[in-house]
Amino acid sequence: METVTKIDRRVIRTKEAIIKAFLDLFTQKDLEHITINEIADRANVNRGTVYLHYNDKYDLLDKLIDDHLNKLTSLCDPDGKTPLASELLPVFVYIRDHFLFFSAMLSTARAAVFRKQLLEFVSLRVKKKLDRHNTYSGIDCELNAQFMASAFVGIVEWWIQRRLPHPPEYMAEQLRQLFEKNEVYPTQA
Repeated sequence: METVTKIDRRVIRTKEAIIKAFLDLFTQKDLEHITINEIADRANVNRGTVYLHYNDKYDLLDKLIDDHLNKLTSLCDPDGKTPLASELLPVFVYIRDHFLFFSAMLSTARAAVFRKQLLEFVSLRVKKKLDRHNTYSGIDCELNAQFMASAFVGIVEWWIQRRLPHPPEYMAEQLRQLFEKNEVYPTQA
């Protein structure tokens, strides 16, 4: 007989409430000034429930960041065969759908840690994709990847800070055109 682990919907709702409460607080104050009691109060749970899921507020933040970066990774084409706009669209949709998280991480003065992780995440994936294409453009592959990652993160920050003034499809297509126009991304990819 096979054992199937099923996640209780109440656990999912509780974790979502804790995360939302944390992100609301994170947009208002420094991480150092957020307490587990405040998170629990906003989430309408007791502090023991928060500790049941997370070791502390730093663990909560780390797990949130890891979870979102892992989900972004799953949206990227590992073989590098997908056209850039097609690969960017699900990323912009994901960012739109998780606006609260990305807004909290990128719209505050406390965004430096997440911004650095996002830059490393994007740069690594772009470099792998550029390496697979082996096209010599005279531009150092690592510098090109850093340039594209910085441009991407800057565009995402702009989009978030302006509260998503354009749909994801528009953003993906515009970014693809910018990269191709500036010859920083192979057009056959």
